Amino acid sequence: MLPVITPAEMSDIDADAPEPKQVLIQRAGYATANAAIAMLGGGYGRRVSIIVGKGNNGEDGRIAAQILTRRGVRCALRDPGSVLLDECDLVIDAAYGTGFRDSWDPPPQPKSPVLAIDIPSGVDGLTGQDFGSLQAQHTVTFGALKPGLLLEPGVSRAGEVHVSDLGLDVTRCRAAFLTDQDLQGPLTQRTPTDHKWSNSLRIIGGSPGMTGAVQLATHGALRAGAGMTVVSSPTVGPSELNLPTEAVARPLSSVNWTSQVLADLERFDALLIGPGLGVDAETLAATAELIERAPVPVVVDADALSAIAAHPNCIKGRSAPTVLTPHDGEFKTLTGAQPGLDRCSSVRSAARRSIVLLKGPTTLVANPDGELIFVRSGDQRLATAGSGDVLAGIIGALIGYAPTHLAVAAAAHWHGRAAALGQSGMIASDLPSLLQPARSAMLSP
Repeated sequence: MLPVITPAEMSDIDADAPEPKQVLIQRAGYATANAAIAMLGGGYGRRVSIIVGKGNNGEDGRIAAQILTRRGVRCALRDPGSVLLDECDLVIDAAYGTGFRDSWDPPPQPKSPVLAIDIPSGVDGLTGQDFGSLQAQHTVTFGALKPGLLLEPGVSRAGEVHVSDLGLDVTRCRAAFLTDQDLQGPLTQRTPTDHKWSNSLRIIGGSPGMTGAVQLATHGALRAGAGMTVVSSPTVGPSELNLPTEAVARPLSSVNWTSQVLADLERFDALLIGPGLGVDAETLAATAELIERAPVPVVVDADALSAIAAHPNCIKGRSAPTVLTPHDGEFKTLTGAQPGLDRCSSVRSAARRSIVLLKGPTTLVANPDGELIFVRSGDQRLATAGSGDVLAGIIGALIGYAPTHLAVAAAAHWHGRAAALGQSGMIASDLPSLLQPARSAMLSP
């Protein structure tokens, strides 16, 4: 995984660096110049306008100008307070860095491409908020990724991001960005001696008029590698669930159904509860009891999140992992408030007793130890009813194959990569069939 460092953490890392500040600025300037030459396709005769501020970001730009000038580039330095950009081949935005907390009045978007240093000026390095920025085609950032380069709208304003290693020690970071390479472990754990009970999953969900959610979750789990998959609803009969042939539909009595599930739950590797289950008070109370008493890892999704909100103590004493999967609205149900502008802090705060996956354009996964994983593989094709149910099934299938928060993040990444293979107008039921092609693409050398 690639390290992700907040601006405050980066300041501490810079301060602790064994090299003098000027050495680091020289390295940053060289990295910027090299990125500029790559964008220009050469140096001699090209023209570059560089917006330079008073801080370290501006110093990086000045050093880059010196290096580019030696390469035959004509460089014009411009103050960010009164920017008049000449006609040029490239604009380098070195006005302000990740520590900027105000706003500025950028010039009109130039016709030439823009290279941002560290982060587009005006984008908050912690939250990704845009207080006024130039649209960059490329951003060269130093030491590690920043949250503002991974969260909207900052990620869209930054264009293609390149991390330049300045020799800084970024091992203290507690956040990381997931890549395809990080899925080698979670997606390759099956062994020649595995059988259908080696990765078994119990699913509880569905209610009158809401059977589609549990169907999608079951399809997602099976396509993601779940073996024995047993599905029940306390309010809908097995035949009405209309499950895939490979799933076992087991009846439940509507009375005392928690005890019926618990009777053999130890046989399973995980429990997924919530898709389409219903939110009446009796169902929420029974759901909370099952979560509290379940001896296996539990994925709490959709309607079951309301059971946590109504009975928060049900996860307090659990010894096996608990995974909560809210979108922003469900997050408000759980915590009483929408995620704040600092989504990283919001999800970490919510993850004190469980692993929390906060869905969004950038999905965030936090565990009780404060470790945070960013997932950026999905796009707007996932903004369709039922896609979250498929994700819940994938999580249920992977939860036993890696440290739990990594397995959850891996599921989200796989889910997004599958969606990337879909066409415009894709619906949630298309996703399960795309999981294995996506897996092959991710694991190919």
